[in-house]
Amino acid sequence: MGSESSPAPIRLAILEADTPVPGVQAKYGSYGGVFTHLFERACASLSPKPQPLTSVLRLSAHDIVNDLEAYPDPETIDAVLISGSKYSAYEDEEWIVRLVRYTRRCLEGGRVRVVGVCFGHQIVGRALGADVARNVRGWELSVTQCELSDEGKKIFGVEKLAIHQMHRDAVFSLPPGAVALARTDVCAIQSMYVPRRYLTVQGHPEFTADMVTEILEMRRYGGILGQDVFEDGMRRVSDKQDGVVVAQAFLRFLRE
Repeated sequence: MGSESSPAPIRLAILEADTPVPGVQAKYGSYGGVFTHLFERACASLSPKPQPLTSVLRLSAHDIVNDLEAYPDPETIDAVLISGSKYSAYEDEEWIVRLVRYTRRCLEGGRVRVVGVCFGHQIVGRALGADVARNVRGWELSVTQCELSDEGKKIFGVEKLAIHQMHRDAVFSLPPGAVALARTDVCAIQSMYVPRRYLTVQGHPEFTADMVTEILEMRRYGGILGQDVFEDGMRRVSDKQDGVVVAQAFLRFLRE
């Protein structure tokens, strides 16, 4: 039984909307493993008392791209985290449409909380009727400085936020009732929040310099990134970034 001093672990389902690049896959398996690594670091640096991950979260991972039946029953979980993806949240592939429908069901149900990361941030926007599209300002990638709103400073507990980015799609309008927490010149809606309902970020708190280096190199060789864009990203790939800060904000949100 949980108590006031030690509540039961939160049942968080990680909805895997992509497969990691080969080096990341070799080290962590799926994106469930990548986010487990992030939350382990977040729990280990909780203040004033570090905690083991298993006392804070009970994680499960679900491959929603390749298994349309992989979704957890909302009655058996407390929250979902929708991962990033190389796909676009505004496309109408069957698995994306199903994800939008499931996300809307969770949000409308009022009990299951939703965390969205990059593609997941955009899926939450789409599920709530926001405008999601390709950004004519182009790519935003590698460690990027975000300007926080007053509410954003409270939620993340810092004055400014540096976070890995890897996107050229964006959310262009706030859903009804949402509070914008962060912005950049390239992408004005970097984070959306409704208390006890959802918290999203356009960036990638789970990414590390090694991960982003591999993604940048693969996308350069694949012709997706031009040389100038690639070099710009590589210049900032090892900059200090606040992924653990964001993960701790996710934990606080899940406990609201």
